[in-house]
Amino acid sequence: MEAKGKVFRYGDNVDTDVIIPARYLSTSDPKELAKFCMEDIDKDFVNEVKVGDIIVADKNFGCGSSREHAPIAIKASGISCVIAKSFARIFYRNSINIGLPILECEEAVKNIEKGDMVEVDFASGLIKNITKNESYNAQPFPEFMQNIIKSNGLVNYVKENQK
Repeated sequence: MEAKGKVFRYGDNVDTDVIIPARYLSTSDPKELAKFCMEDIDKDFVNEVKVGDIIVADKNFGCGSSREHAPIAIKASGISCVIAKSFARIFYRNSINIGLPILECEEAVKNIEKGDMVEVDFASGLIKNITKNESYNAQPFPEFMQNIIKSNGLVNYVKENQK
């Protein structure tokens, strides 16, 4: 499983309130949430994001409230992966539960810039910055987590594996 796309770059402590502002939480429809993703931190995001693109951020991405709407909005917007120095633990868990791949890799975050083209191999943890011809190694997901992501989330994984 892989991701490849253009990078949207953010700093430290991107909280769930800027990922999907509370004023839009009257719905849980992923397509509706995607329309407002990152609105309070990046007004152009929804108009520029393409399917497959990647978010790269500094430390503590997804902090704040534990709303599952945040990773749902990111995934529904077309983002194929989020790479950060670190994630808020509840955001990390919510992302895996809904099938949004996220990787922690300080070296990648330090070197990847907005607009770079990046490719990620989830099985190996290899992150390639195509723009700069550099590679970085993140810890790959354990196989069971890769299977949850391939199934598009925990609920689908459980349904597919009931016997």
